[in-house]
Amino acid sequence: MSERIRRLVHELPVLGYLVVVWVLLWGTWSWANLLAGAAVALVVTHALPLPQVEQHARFRPWAVLRLTVVFLGELARSSAEVAWEAVRPGGGRSTALIVVQLRTDSDLLLSLVVEALTLTPGSIVLDLDREDRIIAVHMLPVRNHDDLERRRRGVLQFEDRIVRAFGRADDIAALDRLPDPAGIGRPPDATGGADAIDEQRGGRR
Repeated sequence: MSERIRRLVHELPVLGYLVVVWVLLWGTWSWANLLAGAAVALVVTHALPLPQVEQHARFRPWAVLRLTVVFLGELARSSAEVAWEAVRPGGGRSTALIVVQLRTDSDLLLSLVVEALTLTPGSIVLDLDREDRIIAVHMLPVRNHDDLERRRRGVLQFEDRIVRAFGRADDIAALDRLPDPAGIGRPPDATGGADAIDEQRGGRR
């Protein structure tokens, strides 16, 4: 009985979220809607249970603070850069599809890296090869190959900060055993930064 109670307490945030969604979908508040939402939430969570998350995150306040400051700065810089690209007169727009091999093997940390990149203006993750930890990121703007490599290193630095902010001790230790990010980030079959891009200038390939 105690195990069932612990499971119910663990599921309370999900149940509450589903009840709120149910009430919002109906568009009116009433006790009937609230009770119906609770019943539907219980049925959904027990009939379609989600798998248990085996990997847990660690919260490191100082590392999280540094990650937050860097992320907010990147949001401001990227927003201004993309806005200027949208309004600047003349000239072709340069984009690139950058292929980067990440180093962490945690599903949770990989998800955080993908979400952070997708939330940043001018970048969106188009594909993730989970087995090889390779992501394809569409970037705007990318002016030249030096800029391309800078952005590739930026993805790896994002990953590094996220792992150090939320990763477990073994995640950080595994990261420290690998080479410096400036020399990695390419898929195994790539010979260099120029081979891993798909550039578009002014809409022409």
